[in-house]
Amino acid sequence: MPARSDFVHFLPARLRAAGTSAALLFLLRWLLISGLIGALAGTASAGFLLALDWVTQWREGHPWALALLPGAGLLIGLAYHYFGEQAVRGNNLILDEIHRPSQRIPLRMLPLVLGGTLATHLAGGSAGREGTAVQMGGALADQLTRWLGLRPRDRRLLLIAGMSAGFASVFGTPLAGAVFGLEVFLLGSIRYEAVLPSFLAAVLADAVTRAWSVGHTPYPVLAALPLTATSLGCTLLVGVLCGLVARGFAGLTHGIARFFGRLAYTPLRPVAGGIVVAGLLWMFGANRFGGLGIPVIVEAFQHPLPPTDWALKLALTALTLGCGFKGGEVTPLFFIGAALGSALALVLPLPVALLAAMGFVGVFAGAANTPLACTLMGLELFGGQAGIYLALTCVVAYLFSEHRGIYSSQVVGQAKHLRLGREQGKRLGDL
Repeated sequence: MPARSDFVHFLPARLRAAGTSAALLFLLRWLLISGLIGALAGTASAGFLLALDWVTQWREGHPWALALLPGAGLLIGLAYHYFGEQAVRGNNLILDEIHRPSQRIPLRMLPLVLGGTLATHLAGGSAGREGTAVQMGGALADQLTRWLGLRPRDRRLLLIAGMSAGFASVFGTPLAGAVFGLEVFLLGSIRYEAVLPSFLAAVLADAVTRAWSVGHTPYPVLAALPLTATSLGCTLLVGVLCGLVARGFAGLTHGIARFFGRLAYTPLRPVAGGIVVAGLLWMFGANRFGGLGIPVIVEAFQHPLPPTDWALKLALTALTLGCGFKGGEVTPLFFIGAALGSALALVLPLPVALLAAMGFVGVFAGAANTPLACTLMGLELFGGQAGIYLALTCVVAYLFSEHRGIYSSQVVGQAKHLRLGREQGKRLGDL
């Protein structure tokens, strides 16, 4: 039997070996699970992006498709009314299941949100794609809970990884996608036990999507710009404006949803809203303000845009999503932010491409309450030369959007500042 002094050296070595074995087991286990999530979410995103490109090209070649918007709204409304059940809550259902697990994410969410988003874009509604990819990733990931016999405590990690995979694969930004899944459900806090699953799922999902030969929109790499007192002041101002615009977008979207909620028969809500959206798009330009609006986003980096562009996109997107059409908010938020930053080039002494990039990530950071993910997205899309400008814009926008956002099921884990301390622990939808 070893002497007492031998145990002083023997036990720590055993403990270190046990810790290393546990870490290795955790890595291998989640490499397998995240690989499955990445394959499922990446393939789903690839198919979705290809279908979205097709319906967008078809709509742009057939201007009369705008007249189909009320009919598309009726089909979406009927599908969710009779078959949607809890799936109608979209991203907020996944967030609630992370906070308070109660039921498996229904697999029906996948065809419903996929079909609803494609119908919205086919008829010209102003919507995005992130919500669709995140919901598909979350729904597919949650099915693994039963298939693999996972424990309830693993389910939270699974859902977070599924959201990360969906976001990363649809935008081609694995680092931003990984951190988005970690940041989005608990405002001001991060679940660090989910770091490995999130990063593995995001990286693998992005790789799978690219393996299907599905590309993403290229953006200009920004040149380095020295930080001066003037540029710092301009950056802080842009961040403030992005935060206020993000807060306004979230408030308007939720307000429109409450207004249309007065219609007792839910399938009529997108019909009524579709008539209004179609009329506005017919007046202001369906190809410019309908759908994702990526050509306008690219244009924002080339020359200053009219100040009305971002405001029109904001109103049309809030109306489209608020009345019940499906799709995400993020790409329209990119449009709103890039157009806002581009218009500010008329009055601020910074390059138009830099201002567009700052708005691109800043409005999203304020609306989604994910400043770290948006900073990483800026670095992945625009390069690291202007990283300080992008990061400052994101954190200031996050601060000035206060406890408001596009996801009503986000919970305030850590208040943004002391004056809002009493709101800690509450859902944004209850504030």
